[in-house]
Amino acid sequence: MSSETVRKILLAEAQSDKKNSDARRRSDEIINNAERYSSIAIQKKLGEANTELNRIRSENARKLEQYTGKADDECSKLISEIEINAVKNSDKAVDAVINGFFT
Repeated sequence: MSSETVRKILLAEAQSDKKNSDARRRSDEIINNAERYSSIAIQKKLGEANTELNRIRSENARKLEQYTGKADDECSKLISEIEINAVKNSDKAVDAVINGFFT
């Protein structure tokens, strides 16, 4: 009777060890698969982020070019106005000197 009980205990322990081993193996497989899939997901997100970054950089470069062009146009316009005013003021100054000298 006791040998039968010992045999059952040993069989139960063997089955328990086998189940624990299977559970560890499955756990390792699940972890490895999760790591692999997360690595793939991370790479995909990094690719998407780089694509978005390049799009934003291109858009910013385009906007900068537009703003630079507008600023150049405005500066040229203001410089032209200043030059016109400088010529007028120069003419007035010359006239004032001539009038002051001859009067």
